[in-house]
Amino acid sequence: MSESITPDKNTSGPRKKETIGVALLLGEPEKAIRKLSGPMIIAMLLYSTYNIVNAIWVAGLGSDALAAVGFISPLFLVIIGLGNGLGAGTTSAIARKIGAGDHAGANNTAVHAILLTVAISALATIPLVLWTEEIALLFGAGKTAGLAGEYGRIVFASTILLLLTNVGSAILRAEGDTKRTMYIMAVSAVMNMILDPLLIYSAGLGIAGAAWGMVISQVFVTLVLIYWFFGKKDTFVTVSKKSFYYEKKTIRDILGVGVPASFEFFLMSVLAIIINGLLVRVAGTDAVAVYAAGWRVVIFAIIPLAAIGTSVVSVAGAAFGGRRYEKLPIILNYSFKLGLIVAMGVSILTWFFSSQIASIFTYSPESIHLAPSIAAFLATMCFFYPFVSPGIMSCSLFQGVGKGITSLTLNLFRNLIFIAVFAYVFGITLGYGEHGIWWGIVAGDILGGILGYAWARLYLSQLLKYQ
Repeated sequence: MSESITPDKNTSGPRKKETIGVALLLGEPEKAIRKLSGPMIIAMLLYSTYNIVNAIWVAGLGSDALAAVGFISPLFLVIIGLGNGLGAGTTSAIARKIGAGDHAGANNTAVHAILLTVAISALATIPLVLWTEEIALLFGAGKTAGLAGEYGRIVFASTILLLLTNVGSAILRAEGDTKRTMYIMAVSAVMNMILDPLLIYSAGLGIAGAAWGMVISQVFVTLVLIYWFFGKKDTFVTVSKKSFYYEKKTIRDILGVGVPASFEFFLMSVLAIIINGLLVRVAGTDAVAVYAAGWRVVIFAIIPLAAIGTSVVSVAGAAFGGRRYEKLPIILNYSFKLGLIVAMGVSILTWFFSSQIASIFTYSPESIHLAPSIAAFLATMCFFYPFVSPGIMSCSLFQGVGKGITSLTLNLFRNLIFIAVFAYVFGITLGYGEHGIWWGIVAGDILGGILGYAWARLYLSQLLKYQ
């Protein structure tokens, strides 16, 4: 690894040697987005592949098991939202410190993020474990509530692992080191894919086996992160007791992006609850099973866009922290165009292979009747993907510059004002049923993407005008 020593304007003497990742982060934005996105796309695709494989193995247990996982998904999204929210806040805050040349501040921010994660994990775990089944019943799980509780209690008991691995990866992303993030996510995904059939079927654990596979892989990832930060100690950001000094501003920097970003996933969870409720109302729990399986494919398909957006947070944060505001329009426009190209390719592939993809989830006699509906859902979502790019890239840019509330507001419009309302109108008011709900999701996504991009362009024009 090539390195150089650069002065730290906020500390006495030279700061820690600048890594290739940091040099990339501070250089040409287009190159940084491409280089940082590549490993993240690979890692997130592998991890999302696990989610699909997990659904395939669970589908073998029947439609009730698949629906049970679907009813737990909103709760699980809350935990993922906490982890990703804290991760976004951590990445943004550290990247801004790095951009400003404040290495000591970056170190201190990393320690603050870890301590916050431990505290939040302690508060979240107990109620989720105790009341998993009861909450699933509130979500309309009905006869599948027992299976939902069996799966959910194991998953939520590992909350601290889920959050810490997210924040650990966020620290690496903030310093431009997405390769190590790729390694741990890839290994975790492969472990899950191997463990799932062994635990679900060979060990006879059923739906609980799917949960235990995830927990075991998270333990492994946690141990690797501990080794990198506390054993090997070759990261640009140093995590140690010596690096820590309590600072309210650092807490605000992390939570200013982290809390709104967490609520964005909470909004997704609320939306999932609303969509599940609407689907049960018009077509029963089988419609939820279709949505649960099909939505996993959608999440997989937009992974490259999410990976590009993750890189945008780091690159935009460094540019903003270094007061290189002229880079921000380049970051927004390049990431949007790159994401749009990817989204169009995904739409074309999904349109031609929707039936084949649906067959993956319907290989057992218990779930084969879902195949036509899953294929129809996937074909509808081909019109969803192109408008995801402007929404994700705009929100990622706002997170990078520390404007988490703006990103949250855009997601509020997209999920609860646009998607939820259109799903209700098309599915219930106009009487188009299950298919109407799907088209409502598409219509809301289109409006949300347009609003996000327009808002980001307006913000950047004002920033450059008055700098």
